[in-house]
Amino acid sequence: MTATLLAIGDELLIGQVVNTNAAWLGQRLSDLGVPVRRELCVGDRDADIRAALDLALSDSDVVLVSGGLGPTHDDLTRDTVAAYFGVPLLHDLSVMAAIEERFARRGRTLPERNRVQAQVPEGFAVLPNTHGTAPGLMHTFERDGQPRWLVLMPGVPAELKHLFNTFVAPTIEAVPGREAIVHRTLLTAGVGESHLAEQVGDLTDWLDDRTTLAFLPSAGTVRMRISARGSDRAETEARAERFAAFLRERAGNAFYGEGDQTLEAAVGERLNAAGATVAVAESCTGGLLLDRLTDVPGSSAYVVGGVVAYCNRVKIGLLGVPEEVLETHGAVSEPVARAMAAGVRERLGSTFGVATTGVAGPGGGTDEKPVGTVWIALATPNGTVAQCFRFVDDRRRNKTLTATTALDWLRRTVEKNAASAL
Repeated sequence: MTATLLAIGDELLIGQVVNTNAAWLGQRLSDLGVPVRRELCVGDRDADIRAALDLALSDSDVVLVSGGLGPTHDDLTRDTVAAYFGVPLLHDLSVMAAIEERFARRGRTLPERNRVQAQVPEGFAVLPNTHGTAPGLMHTFERDGQPRWLVLMPGVPAELKHLFNTFVAPTIEAVPGREAIVHRTLLTAGVGESHLAEQVGDLTDWLDDRTTLAFLPSAGTVRMRISARGSDRAETEARAERFAAFLRERAGNAFYGEGDQTLEAAVGERLNAAGATVAVAESCTGGLLLDRLTDVPGSSAYVVGGVVAYCNRVKIGLLGVPEEVLETHGAVSEPVARAMAAGVRERLGSTFGVATTGVAGPGGGTDEKPVGTVWIALATPNGTVAQCFRFVDDRRRNKTLTATTALDWLRRTVEKNAASAL
């Protein structure tokens, strides 16, 4: 059993709206053992929708269509699909009653245009939508002696997720003989994609047509996604876990977690386990580091606070950075980073102090300190250390890379201290 995802809407093609539905549906279908053959996206044009349906229905058992079920003139999905199958649109009284009840419950007048949402292609089953006005529609038919499903859902994510979980997933789960698909995602930080691949080494004994591995890099981190498939779920899960154990061992201290865990959550776990706390002094990251640390529920147990010391006056007054050090070395320097980290640790009374200072860009760089030059310092009970990094020429990426690098350095330090105490 395979699936095709078809998203309809000009707003997706021009980048006005990001198609998050495709990612969510891909994950849910994978969980159900249904590989996605392809994702298609077309605009609000009858001919394009028909061509996409031709391709999708030619080789996929499940075709999930999102978008184009609204009440306006550019919502063509109902009409195009009905014409594609050569069936009329019929006015469904139960759908109309649900739409009227929804407007009445909110004390709003029903626009005449919304009545079009009660039009259902003949032979399609109605999937009641308790989250919106447009119902989902499902058509079950046979091709080459095998059952096929075409499902139409609104593009609004909350409505689509409700309809899929309530109606589509149970339909798929009732189909016997589905292949088991297992994904495991290992999370690493502090090492680039190429270096991580070298560190992992030869995978000939692990990879075949049933087991694959993908390296998925982002700013400062790399995800390793294992995909395993087989007829027996228990055996497939065991195979994926054996491969994961091998990769964890090879990744070493670059490995910090699995699944959807964030780096900041992993840092929080280590700090909590060690009974340690952290305070931050930020210049070039402008509060991003503290924001990420405190984005984790329960972070008040280990985050003491922070200072955004964007100008020298704040570095001097709140963090105790000596004025002569700033004048001699400049704000983006090792002595200033070390003084910031030690100052915030001492003044806020934390176990660790982390500081960031750099040239985020796009301006402000020099030959000696080009854009992307960043100093990160870490103050610990055993002293203060600092390191210079050279990142990129994009302001936002520099801030993200700096925060990620600082978090990973803190994680590794806490882990090392914990290991030394054993």
